[in-house]
Amino acid sequence: MGIRDFTLLASRAVLGGYLAAHGAQKLFGTFGGHGIEPTAAAFDKIGLRPGRVTATAAGLSELGGGLLTIAGLASPVGPVAIAGTMAVASATHRAGGPFAANRGYELPAANLATALALAVAGPGRYSLDHLTGLRLHRILTGLVVAGAVAGAAANVAMLLKGAPPEPGVAAKPEPEVAAEPAPAPVEPTADETTAD
Repeated sequence: MGIRDFTLLASRAVLGGYLAAHGAQKLFGTFGGHGIEPTAAAFDKIGLRPGRVTATAAGLSELGGGLLTIAGLASPVGPVAIAGTMAVASATHRAGGPFAANRGYELPAANLATALALAVAGPGRYSLDHLTGLRLHRILTGLVVAGAVAGAAANVAMLLKGAPPEPGVAAKPEPEVAAEPAPAPVEPTADETTAD
């Protein structure tokens, strides 16, 4: 196994696996996800409308893009679909700043960069594209890239039209305050009990 091809396989498996699972969370509620209806309502709330359409598109891009990326099939369709979705996710988390600790865009930006690198590098020898000899025509590849860019741009524009969403409650946890111990009951002294 060549180190380059092994690295591409491992990168495809990690990125594709996580994004496929994330898409399944949105669409079906699997892996602890909420499913399409709550996800659609959340998308509506942050300005991605209509929520059901945009949530379904995001879930399908993540699930389908993830599975294609894992398999190394029809490259660069999978990584490009992921990249488009991660561009929108990065914009969604912009109010939290650059770090995940504040619910920022760190993870979507890292996923975006990885997806773009995989789209450019190709799937490598350990892929279904290599095994089957499949190579997308340049025109089809261009259409896929143009579609992903247009879809991502439209969704990012929807997000940017409104005010940035407030970071979630978990973004700035309240400092824990130790409860004051209850005062101990005061026992009367011997002098107090005999003063009567």
